[in-house]
Amino acid sequence: MALRALMLSATLLTANPALPAETPVSAKPEGAFFDLNRPEIAAFIKRVVRLDGLPRDWVVSVMSAATVRPELTAAMDHPAETELAWWQYRARFVTPERVEAGRRFWQEHKDLLDQAAASYGVAPEYLVAILGVETNYGQTSGSYREIDTLMTLAFNYPARAASFRYELRQFLQLAHEMNDDPLTLHGSYGGALGAPQFLPSNYRHFAARRQRPGNVDLWTDWSAVFAAMCDFLNQRGWQKNGPVLISAHVAAGAKPPVSDRLKLDRTLRGLRAKGMIVDTELPNSTRAMLIRAVLENGDDYRVGFKNFYVISRYNPRTNYAMAVCDLAQELRAAVTAPTAPSPSS
Repeated sequence: MALRALMLSATLLTANPALPAETPVSAKPEGAFFDLNRPEIAAFIKRVVRLDGLPRDWVVSVMSAATVRPELTAAMDHPAETELAWWQYRARFVTPERVEAGRRFWQEHKDLLDQAAASYGVAPEYLVAILGVETNYGQTSGSYREIDTLMTLAFNYPARAASFRYELRQFLQLAHEMNDDPLTLHGSYGGALGAPQFLPSNYRHFAARRQRPGNVDLWTDWSAVFAAMCDFLNQRGWQKNGPVLISAHVAAGAKPPVSDRLKLDRTLRGLRAKGMIVDTELPNSTRAMLIRAVLENGDDYRVGFKNFYVISRYNPRTNYAMAVCDLAQELRAAVTAPTAPSPSS
């Protein structure tokens, strides 16, 4: 679904007593609505009207239309990235079907990907792989109505209420700036939008502010998608032609110094001193992290570098970043594989 310049339409009547009857918005679906008189919601409305300059009637009309989605809070607490072992997670995303679909996507958009690589220094395989893991190359960008998602997580999910209230503010500003109907936009269960799955704050920062209002489409405008993704990665420190992820082995009797968090808290020198065998000519002083990849019948070990860390800023979970890297390598191999000659007649 692409962002479209849709004017607010229809009339929302008396489903919520806090809603001014004359405010036009898209029709409400059936479901439980939020009480806008809740102190934290009333304070939020007052804040966005005062600080962001949004029309109060418009804000109230949009927020009144949101329906409670309790299943989203459960999904937030049990993401596949942490619930599944690495081998299970990889099996979902690095498949022959996804590699073949990615190969076709790469070939279809080769010129734009090459332009992005030349301008930003991000290799095409990583852009395509991120899209492959996030939305299957734009095919599954999310079916949850964005206002429902953000309202539910902002006001019914205390664990991350502050961050989602910020994203709700950003979403309201984004829709208003683009003259788009906020009740027609859909995203993921976590509030991410478009083919690259940007939260509203990133959508505004990396796309909307760089183009004319109403002219930003991160669903189907692949030039804008690639530029926004590259900008995101570059601002987090992407190193052109830099190392990303390599295999490591454990010397006999050594205890692998696995990094507790997605943090460059080791050096190659330190890893080797702890008995890790890392086959690379990078300087010993290179910052790195050691990752344990849980296999079905044992463990594997990998060393992640700065670009691996940057990928993890897209989604701060080890399994996710490793899936992107593995899919990227499979895609590169598929795209560069020599074409088999036609059988002679």
